[in-house]
Amino acid sequence: MIEELIRRAAVEDDDAIEELSAIADTDPRELTPYLGLLLDLEVLCPAKLYRAADADLVGRVIEQIDSGRTPDELNDLLLILAHSAHPSAESAMRRWSTQPPAGSDELHVDALGYAHEGGWAVGSDGRRRDLCGDTAYRWVMRETAPGADRPTCPWCASPLWVAADLDTTDAAISAALAHTGWSGRLVIETCHFCACFTTLYSHVTPAGGTTWWAGNTRPDYLPDDDEPEDPPALAPVLGQALASPYQVSAWDRGGSTLGGRPEWIQDAEHADCPDCGDPMDYVGLIGGADLDDYGEGAYYLHLHQPCGFAAVNYQQS
Repeated sequence: MIEELIRRAAVEDDDAIEELSAIADTDPRELTPYLGLLLDLEVLCPAKLYRAADADLVGRVIEQIDSGRTPDELNDLLLILAHSAHPSAESAMRRWSTQPPAGSDELHVDALGYAHEGGWAVGSDGRRRDLCGDTAYRWVMRETAPGADRPTCPWCASPLWVAADLDTTDAAISAALAHTGWSGRLVIETCHFCACFTTLYSHVTPAGGTTWWAGNTRPDYLPDDDEPEDPPALAPVLGQALASPYQVSAWDRGGSTLGGRPEWIQDAEHADCPDCGDPMDYVGLIGGADLDDYGEGAYYLHLHQPCGFAAVNYQQS
């Protein structure tokens, strides 16, 4: 069945690509024995199909890039290596960041910058760090009572929105946040309106403290003639555990998740810590479809425990 899907995908059968993508989201290891055929037939997108690529497949991709035979495919091949997160891929991407392969002049970031697409990065200390965890839970939206004295956004005067209120004394939450190193209560508060225009940061403490970061920079294109808006009268609460960290949707109702891996609507956009500059850890995703019947886009929540910063950014098609 999988081989048939791959051959259909090779002739741009969208239904086959969608079915293969669903397998990659449920258990990418099911595709591992077939990835050589996928590569032979030049089915390079979506790169997430190669999440469980083994050493042989990764070696083939590295050799193809090193040979310079297909510089026009460099972007797709680097995405494959990033999603594989294989140690050999990391080694090659480190090398190419200082010795760029053929086709690099057409890229917008260096080879190692592609690591973010696969949910990992090389920090300022030169060590690899996974930005995402392997434990995920569905986030279910529940109505919340509006706060009487909620702080307001310094830019648009809208009441701030508590996008997440988490406590690691709950074993499930602790597991979902294990990759961040956070211990204690985590409250991520943001402006639901202004976060749609720029990444918003806040100082957070393990006691549940949250404060708007004074260094947030208002973009010139932020509308300044709109009336304040009430934030969503909804907040996420923990739902069922997910079988795979990839079972998230930025598009569909019921796709919001705590932990696991994000589904990016555009390119990967892991926020950088405003203090040290290292990429922040991914916390979760709240889909617009879960906030409103006509909602779109998704809010992405991030955390950098060493510096005590949380961040929220937003993407839409």
